[in-house]
Amino acid sequence: MELIDTHCHLNDPRLEADLPEVLARARQAGVKVMIVVGYDLASSAKAVALAEREKDLYATVGVHPHDAAKVPPDYLERLRSWAKTGKVVAVGEIGLDFYRNLSPPARQREVFLAQLHLARELSLPVVIHCRDAYDELYSLLKGEKSELEGVLHCFSGTWREAERFLALGFYLSFAGTITFPRSDSLAEVVARMELERLLLETDAPYLAPVPHRGKRNEPAYLVHIARKVAEIRGMRVEEVAAASAASARRLFGLKEGELDG
Repeated sequence: MELIDTHCHLNDPRLEADLPEVLARARQAGVKVMIVVGYDLASSAKAVALAEREKDLYATVGVHPHDAAKVPPDYLERLRSWAKTGKVVAVGEIGLDFYRNLSPPARQREVFLAQLHLARELSLPVVIHCRDAYDELYSLLKGEKSELEGVLHCFSGTWREAERFLALGFYLSFAGTITFPRSDSLAEVVARMELERLLLETDAPYLAPVPHRGKRNEPAYLVHIARKVAEIRGMRVEEVAAASAASARRLFGLKEGELDG
């Protein structure tokens, strides 16, 4: 079975001590590619370094909305420099978070738009974080849609919200939350959306799926998310894994021969 974890934070300190074992378990579980996602400048640099070291790792570089207020004046130049390396496949994790508002909303919008423009300049897709900001996000993306592709990671919205982003050509990615109790709204999205726009992720070390909920998450657990998606859609897990892997290759520009690990 071929699985691609499109969003994990192997650059997180919680995965640092036993990273070789984490990678070995992922590979044993059939995870052929892991995309290590940056969320600030330090984690972006670490994501690039990890991707350059391991054949089956790729990286994204970006500034999360929580950190938008803290970026230095040269942050775009630094992201641009990293993004030109061969193992960087997207700009992200970027977006809007009006739930915690750790950065002022106006600054979040400014940094988000600047990174959207950087992605367009570099012909890279975007990895988007959104919490309590779907209407605002849709408005911004609709205005910026020209030649822009990307994914809403760890999607948590309703079918009404999903329809709008799918109509813009974006992908939706599902994490361990799809396995949680009371996830009926997410299950509706998984059941109704076109399979070609569906991606899988762990968001490790966060949001471990059932039966590991409450523990540190890791890419090996992606199989549990794939199984739940397959159950919802009435498909074989191998079919879901293959379709989501093909979609990941398409969005992130991964070649088939690069999935050998």
